[in-house]
Amino acid sequence: MPELPEVETIVRSLRPELVGRKIVSVRLLWARTLAMPLPEAFEEGLLGQSFVEIERRAKYLLFGLARATLIVHLRMSGDLSVKQGDSAPDKHDRLRLGLSGGGVLVFNDTRKFGRVWLVDDAQQVLGGLGPEPFDPSLTAQEFHAALHARRRQIKTLLLDQHFIAGLGNIYTDEALHFSQVHPLRLSDTISIAEAEKLLEGIRTVLQSGIEHNGASIDWAYRGGDFQNYFRAYGRAGQPCPVCGAAIQRIVVGQRGTHFCPVCQVM
Repeated sequence: MPELPEVETIVRSLRPELVGRKIVSVRLLWARTLAMPLPEAFEEGLLGQSFVEIERRAKYLLFGLARATLIVHLRMSGDLSVKQGDSAPDKHDRLRLGLSGGGVLVFNDTRKFGRVWLVDDAQQVLGGLGPEPFDPSLTAQEFHAALHARRRQIKTLLLDQHFIAGLGNIYTDEALHFSQVHPLRLSDTISIAEAEKLLEGIRTVLQSGIEHNGASIDWAYRGGDFQNYFRAYGRAGQPCPVCGAAIQRIVVGQRGTHFCPVCQVM
């Protein structure tokens, strides 16, 4: 599933392609892709609107239009791209928006889990999300207090989008390895120094992921090379880059989890 760096990469690639262009046609090819509104209102609400800005919030793409916001969540296998000309739909295309000047914005989603919203207020969809990891107002002290306000395994807590927004399995494992925190540690046992290091780790691995255009580990996202710089994720049995011990894999909250048993002790 694309995480924050992969979504940020897609946003940056689409921005110069779309800003200023108008939507001239709407083809919804899989009805369940549309979360809201109804298809008729969706088409009517999009036709003739121009893309004003394209941003990211957590793992959501936000297409700011003149009179509404188009929100897309890629989920497991979604992809967004601009195709030139009048190409025929692919069998996994779920939404195609024709663009002024030619070309089409295509939402392709093999597993059909991705969702699209057209709303007047983005908070209708995003209101329950936690803070962005790069939010300067998220200090180590506030992060530590939030950790201690809960009593959960740190791996599952960091994956909770209501706690902090944008992290997924890959970057959570990488951040925990960077900060030398065991994935099974309870959040309310983490010291202020560890919380500061963990927040630094989250920001460091996410920034590195963005700089490498994300990680390409399967057919769902093939845009970057951060997978060549993994510290822990997907490296079970391979040596830890810090101490040389074999990286281990366990299951935490039904998610495969990779850590170093020497650097990340309970």
